[in-house]
Amino acid sequence: MKRDLFLTTEKEAKMETPLRPDVSETPLKGVRSNIVQSIRAFRVSDLQESATALGHHFLYANLATAQSKQDVLDMIAQQFTFPANFGKNFDALYDCMTEPLHKSGPQPGFIVVLEHIPANGKFDKEAREQLLDIFRDTADYWADRKVPFRCFYSFP
Repeated sequence: MKRDLFLTTEKEAKMETPLRPDVSETPLKGVRSNIVQSIRAFRVSDLQESATALGHHFLYANLATAQSKQDVLDMIAQQFTFPANFGKNFDALYDCMTEPLHKSGPQPGFIVVLEHIPANGKFDKEAREQLLDIFRDTADYWADRKVPFRCFYSFP
């Protein structure tokens, strides 16, 4: 009889435990749910683990060898596995990060990492800001739909 009571209590305890941790139990504690920010305080591996734990999509692009806007767009398209018909411009980048994903069904959330965004004559400060603005607009798009979208970036 005591054994049955123990098993019943143990099952109830397991059922009350959430399947996914709360954001406060991850390194993202204190990070707004829809934001584009520097990666400074985070390690890529911790962000990837957080995405996995939260059930969010994890998108990573290492742009270390990119020299131009076209290189950046090509590398993001390749590493994010965009469709072959990706237009390779900033408008197409925004489109790929929003509408098709939204139309494919409910989304759990996104953690995006853009590592080593180039800082050179062919990809100057204005180009970097345009790129980050696309991700800020994407964060706003998902915020309107109550879906977390966190983008972290670094420069070389």
